[in-house]
This record gives sequence, C-alpha cells and structure tokens, in this order.
Amino acid sequence: MITRRAFLKAGGLTLLGMGIGGVPTFLTRAASMNTVSPLYGKRRVLVCIFQRGAMDGLMAVTPFADTYLKAARPDLFVTPASANGDKALLDLDGRFGLHPSMRAFEVLYREQRLAIVHGMGSPNTTRSHFDAQDYMESGTPFSKSTSSGWLNRAAGMLGHEATPFQAVSLTPAMPRVLYGDQPALAISNLKDFTVQTKGNPRGTVVAARSFEELYDQTSSTLLNETGKESFEAMHLLQKADINRYTPEYGAIYPASPLGNALKQIAQLIKMDVGLEVAFAESGGWDTHLNQGAVNGIFARNVADLSNSISAFWKDLERFQDDVTVMTMTEFGRTVKQNGSRGTDHGRASCSFILGNNVRGGMIHGSVPELAPENLEDHRDVPVTTDFRSVFSSVSSTHLRIEHSLLLFPGWNGDGINVMKN
Repeated sequence: MITRRAFLKAGGLTLLGMGIGGVPTFLTRAASMNTVSPLYGKRRVLVCIFQRGAMDGLMAVTPFADTYLKAARPDLFVTPASANGDKALLDLDGRFGLHPSMRAFEVLYREQRLAIVHGMGSPNTTRSHFDAQDYMESGTPFSKSTSSGWLNRAAGMLGHEATPFQAVSLTPAMPRVLYGDQPALAISNLKDFTVQTKGNPRGTVVAARSFEELYDQTSSTLLNETGKESFEAMHLLQKADINRYTPEYGAIYPASPLGNALKQIAQLIKMDVGLEVAFAESGGWDTHLNQGAVNGIFARNVADLSNSISAFWKDLERFQDDVTVMTMTEFGRTVKQNGSRGTDHGRASCSFILGNNVRGGMIHGSVPELAPENLEDHRDVPVTTDFRSVFSSVSSTHLRIEHSLLLFPGWNGDGINVMKN
C-alpha cells in the first residue's frame, strides 16, 4: 500500500529527468526485484499551467471596442477588422477578441469547452514576479510563511490513497505549488527518470547495487522512508515504451517545452498510473521590450500556448470527460504601452479553462472601461476576480473536493460560476 508520505520535498529527494541516458540498470534491477502495484485505473485529472513572467491579458483577450485601450496602445492594438484577414482579432462576442495567433482556442471556445476569466489576479498589489508567483502558488497572497502549495493541499483532500504519480510536475524542479506533505514528483523528461539526492545538484546518480546500499549511503530519513515508493514509480515508467509514444487523433504538439510537457502528461493519463494533479510551465511572458502586435514575442507565446493545449485536448479525446485544464499567471501588464513598445508589470490578467464540464463559450469576470479613472493606480486593469475564487471553483468541482475553502487558509470568499454543477 502506497502511503501518503511526501517522498519528494525541496532539498530532500528529487526525481527528475536529467538527460543523461535514462534510468541506470542497477535501479531497474533493484526495482524489478520488488512487487510493483498494478495499474491504478482512470481518475479525474486537473492540469494547471503557469505562464511565468506575467501574461498581457489585454492582448490575449482584447476588449477591442474600448477606445481608451486603442489610444493607449498605438503600436500594440489589434483590431477585428475583416480587411486584416488572418491578422484580424478573433471576435468572440462583439466586445472581446482573441489574439489572431490563438486560432486553436477559438475552435474550443465556439464548441463551448473553453471559458475565459478576465480581470483575474491577486488581492496583493506586489509587482514582483517572485513574490506574486509565490503568493499564487501557496494560495495565501498575504503570507510568506505558508509551507505548502495549494495544489499539494488539493491532492491531500481527494479522499483516497495516493499513488506515486498522484501529483506530477513536468518541470526540472519542484514548483512551489506542489510543496507539502503529499506525494509529488518533478520530472523534466519521462524517458530520463533518475534519482538526485541532496548535495548532488548536477544529478549524478548514486552508485549502488541494491536498495539497502542506496539507503546506507544517506542518513536522510526522507529517503529511507520513501525509497521503495520512488523506485516503484521508476519501474512503472520502465514498463512503458515512452520513446515510441504516438499522439492520437492527429494531434501535433509544438516542439516546445510546454508542448513536450503536455505530451508527457497525456502519456501518464493514458498509462492509468493514478495521476490526478499535473503541472506544467510556459515562460517568456515578461514583455517589456518590443512585445509586438500580430507578430513578435507575444504572438509566438500565445500561439505555443493555444496550439499546445489544443493538441493535448485532441490527443485525449477518449479521456476528455475526466480532464480539466486551467492556466494562471502572476499578474497582467499595464494598459498603456511603454517607450520600448512593450508593457510593464500590471495587475489583472486572464485565465483559460478547458473541459467538458466547463461553462465554456463565455467571458467570465469583468473588465471596466479602461478610462484612467477606472484603472488601479491610474495605470492597471483592476483585479475584479480573486484568483482563489477561480482555483477553488475549478479544483473543487472537477476533483470533487469537499470543504474547498480549506484549500486557501484565511479566505472565505465565493467561487466563480465557471464550472457546470
């Protein structure tokens, strides 16, 4: 029986892909000598994607009828005018439009599977990337002392025994959102699943011929107590032909970090190893300089985001009823462009939520007319929807978590009605 101990914590034992040629043979042999739990069966999965760097929500989902926005962004504003052809903003409802590079999202929106929450952000007014990400991942926007992340707490409230793959981050290091007492894994590449111990930052694999020798080499209680489970996780991956994976239904993933991460999450879902919480990252959203309009840095980023998620969704056609995808970003950008044809740190942005149980085809939340007097500090989109309202509604409804307010200590707000039932 797999216990609920956290067999991966910061500074303890990290399981990750270091790209050094796969799992060493001694680990495979050691794992094969022990009984491995059978496949755990299909479970509901929440996939969270953090857009690090602060996405410009006004450019991703533009209130194009707002004359103040057009005046504030002479080099960045995109219109839905049909004369612009495939460079035109994708009009969603007569007020908001998707960036033209997000055509893959338009399809999902029209199918009413994709919802957008605009004006979402943190009640904490910090414009520090580090602090804002920490607050959002811990779920406590006014406390730095919270030791756990909200996704780790969510995993602990699922009401059944965890498997080694209950909570997985497809990242090189454990993200703040999965810190805590629940089992969690950080894996950068499934095919190069290795063991890294404390004091061994470069990922050199510990040389040993058995579990006992490995345990003898460390005084770490964490490693001693959880090594068997960690090796079991390795063995499960060894049984799968990771390198020969072929996406289904014609799905084509972008050859990007996010595309690769989502493809591997799809593999884990199809392997029935008990995955319930998955995490991935998308970087490069800090667009201070030459942000671009229909082309440029931002356009490439949103194309990768929407194409990666769309490919993931297509690949999981048989599993779509059991999967919900949610994006997040630490804050938005200023309404007015800066002197470098970019945007600076702002306040509210938007979130994309995809699933068959999502109230899709709608813009949730609110964005006021962007006149200076309506802006926070006369420069930023005000936060009209607390991120905890969104995260709580999505996670509690999709994962069927009771007492969802316990996910966010000190918060007693209402959820946003973005999910069905």
